[in-house]
Amino acid sequence: MANDELQSLDLGYDPNFVPDSVKTFVVHLYRHIREKNVYEIHQMYESSFQSLSERLFKDTPWPSVDAVAQYVDNDHVFCLLYREMWFRHLYARLTPTVRQRIDSWDNYCNLFQVVLHGVVNMQLPNQWLWDMVDEFVYQFQSFCQYRAKMKNKSEQEIALLRQFDQAWNVFGVLNFLQALVEKSTIIQILEQEKLGLEQFTANDGYDYNGGSNVLKVLGYFGMVGLLRVHCLLGDYHTGLKCLQPIDISQPGLYTIVIGCHITTIYHYGFANLMLRRYVEAIREFNKILLYIFKTKVYHQKSPQYEQILKKNEQMYALLAISLSLCPQSRLVDETVNSQLREKYGEKMIRMQRYDDEAFAMYDELFSYACPKFITPSAPNFDEPLVNYNQDAYRLQLKLFLYEAKQQQLLSGLRTFLKVYSTISLAKLASYMEVDESTLRTILMTYKHKTHAVDTAGKVISNADVDFYIDDDTVHVVESKHAKRYGDYFLRQVVKLEGVINEMDSIKLE
Repeated sequence: MANDELQSLDLGYDPNFVPDSVKTFVVHLYRHIREKNVYEIHQMYESSFQSLSERLFKDTPWPSVDAVAQYVDNDHVFCLLYREMWFRHLYARLTPTVRQRIDSWDNYCNLFQVVLHGVVNMQLPNQWLWDMVDEFVYQFQSFCQYRAKMKNKSEQEIALLRQFDQAWNVFGVLNFLQALVEKSTIIQILEQEKLGLEQFTANDGYDYNGGSNVLKVLGYFGMVGLLRVHCLLGDYHTGLKCLQPIDISQPGLYTIVIGCHITTIYHYGFANLMLRRYVEAIREFNKILLYIFKTKVYHQKSPQYEQILKKNEQMYALLAISLSLCPQSRLVDETVNSQLREKYGEKMIRMQRYDDEAFAMYDELFSYACPKFITPSAPNFDEPLVNYNQDAYRLQLKLFLYEAKQQQLLSGLRTFLKVYSTISLAKLASYMEVDESTLRTILMTYKHKTHAVDTAGKVISNADVDFYIDDDTVHVVESKHAKRYGDYFLRQVVKLEGVINEMDSIKLE
């Protein structure tokens, strides 16, 4: 870690100095890991590591792994885990150098190789294992963005990028995640669980028979990691296929770690949105936004709190887009709907129009809420160096706006279909100011654009208003849904109780 140390000396930081509190931290963490004391490991990882970072290492790295190794019997696996945390802290608090990015890749390679091919006899908290996968994908994304900004790179940086061209290679990243899924046999475990032969979810992924949970849980989270990587690459179909073994209609291990829950549904919903499966996207965004609304108060002290709030806002923007393209507000809970109207009510009204202002709204919301798309290929170092970090985003935006324009063309037709139960083709054509053959094309387009193919290859409908044509007459079929009054009354009862309690607390003179 010589390069890390050289850079850090500029910060007035000695990588070999280990404060007593850090010695105590690593000694205790090492002991708890050896004793498989998951509760204590979780406390130290979530609480002690954060508070020490805040107190002693706000703007410097932690002590180097070489400095702490002597306090943990030079244990190889513990040192890999410590370095994983060391780099994560560095990425969160400072800007990593190209050398540090490469070193972090090497550390993940060594750590995952041990998990895949070694004998790992540990139980680690689900939060830590999720953070490993989450950070692995984040650092890959960060490296791709960094490498794509070639204009102001120094000769030394370019030389290192040329020399270590396999660092954060997209195939390497995908292969590690896929290997974790396959080696853990997690897909088979989840299948067995459906038959009542496994207790994976019931045990929160932990092994209570003296074994290790590390490979199994990393394999499980690896499926979410694959979904995220494929979304960053713009391959939504493959991403959803990777997630298929996890039944997201049910609670599972992914719902236990809040960061995993949000990441899963955010990328799942976004992929469905891009594949025109609007109803599925709306349904899942609604569920997760309602969940966050009810539980975010419990996560205020969590290190992930800011990220939870950011993703919450992004998912409201994606829900606004989905509902503008596919007006199915019956799928949205009243609480979520009122929040949505507060945030995006005006913009959603404007997005219903077919003009430049509407497309500017789609552009704005998509740009705010979409993932940070990446170009995974290395630049051609022999050509003039340019920045290409925005290329993937611009392509996805272009494809999305192209789809939005086609959908918006149909909003006029939808308006007429909502007014009539039957209308002749000639009359509808005159209202829409087109000839009959053009109208038939528009009606066919409507049928096509309101249907999509789901993951199982089945054609599904997103239409709130459907129709069929019989003898040159359009017969409209509007889906009627039973109104749900229960939620509304329950909320009003709670409000009334709050008012009564307030009145009771007022002392009259």
